[in-house]
Amino acid sequence: MTTLVSHHEIRDRFSKAMSAMYQDEVPQYETLLDLVAEVNRETLGRDPELAERLEAHDELNRLSVERHGAIRVGTAEELSMLRRLFAVMGMYPVGYYDLSEAGVPVHSTAFRPIDDEALARNPFRVFTSLLRLELIESPELRERAAGILAARDIFTPSARELIELSERQDGLTDEQADRFVAESLETFRWHQDATVDLDTYEALHAEHRLIADVVCFHGPHINHLTPRTLDIDEVQRRMPAAGMNPKEVIEGPPHRDCPILLRQTSFKALEEPTRFTGERQGTHTARFGEIEQRGVALTAKGRALYDRLLAESRQRTAGLTNAEHQRVLAEVFADFPDTEAELRHQGLAFFEYRLTEAGREAGAGAETELEKLIEQGLVAARPITYEDFLPVSAAGIFQSNLGGDGSEAYAGHANREAFEEALGAPVTDELTLYAERERSSLDAALTSLGIPPVR
Repeated sequence: MTTLVSHHEIRDRFSKAMSAMYQDEVPQYETLLDLVAEVNRETLGRDPELAERLEAHDELNRLSVERHGAIRVGTAEELSMLRRLFAVMGMYPVGYYDLSEAGVPVHSTAFRPIDDEALARNPFRVFTSLLRLELIESPELRERAAGILAARDIFTPSARELIELSERQDGLTDEQADRFVAESLETFRWHQDATVDLDTYEALHAEHRLIADVVCFHGPHINHLTPRTLDIDEVQRRMPAAGMNPKEVIEGPPHRDCPILLRQTSFKALEEPTRFTGERQGTHTARFGEIEQRGVALTAKGRALYDRLLAESRQRTAGLTNAEHQRVLAEVFADFPDTEAELRHQGLAFFEYRLTEAGREAGAGAETELEKLIEQGLVAARPITYEDFLPVSAAGIFQSNLGGDGSEAYAGHANREAFEEALGAPVTDELTLYAERERSSLDAALTSLGIPPVR
């Protein structure tokens, strides 16, 4: 009988191999990993309660695992094949992100593990963007870009064969999994040689730097990886002393006692030597190192409040330093409750419910009202970590590392239907996943106490 490796194991191998490759290609990223690890150690040392909570939630052993990477592809065929590639690793498309609203000509999804076991094993995900050639105003430039993309294949023949093999036998053997990781990495590898001449590159670059990045190379080189920090403000402060040039402001919500959603920053993209066809030399700027700090996932009500406050803050933060930016954010977000109890009572965030040891000992016949069960220490409610992304923050990271503020010509062109058609599958709604996790955990806790599930 053939023994197959789990999808989780393949994802774990792939994320580690990707990290090793990226550290070799972008040595400054290794410096970033060291800095984040240092800040995390110091944070845990200062806050034993945080360390105990992370250990109790099985978070400590995966704190050092990179949480995500990002790539950009140019065609529907490339996106559809990537969907199949990521499925080999138990990663599925979650969420639709329209970055055109922030002046970036792409729309995106996140390929990620979905269930609790998969996230606990390795939460690695890849934010994947599809270039929207239809948003390029010039017909000539649009056709030129489409012709260049049609002539390339970003997957090796062996990678395609192994994807098909995995689909047939519902997995890969140990040896096949290692070959799959090695072959798949070739899709994400940096190529110093461009596929176009310098004039073509500059024409596409003038339209938008991201278009040149997607179209002019052999494949969608991974443009960043992202470790997880427990104190993003401290990492931002220390980056210059470690030889890194941080982006101007931290994206996302402000520092809070109860972190929400996602905060992100990065060191700015490096200028890398590039050879163009015709033996002309130039440079390309696209690859960087990102850091993220994650908080609790918000409900639709919580997201509506977040979006309203973020829009209000953006009217007041243009051109400010990071310190000034964070001060204004903190003022505006004072209207967002900052205790777990209030977030839960107001229905702003998702929580997971579990019986405590006291609850297990009490068993059936205990109090039946949820709030009283929590007050008596029989049931515990803990925040569900946000596993997804924020379109405005993603666009802010892109713009900071590509240069410029985006183009108004691209704004307001969301098209989820076209994206899903290119993908070859629907994307899963992230809020539905969080709601299902909350509901199933509450049902399980109440059922253990002999209480009918809430409907």
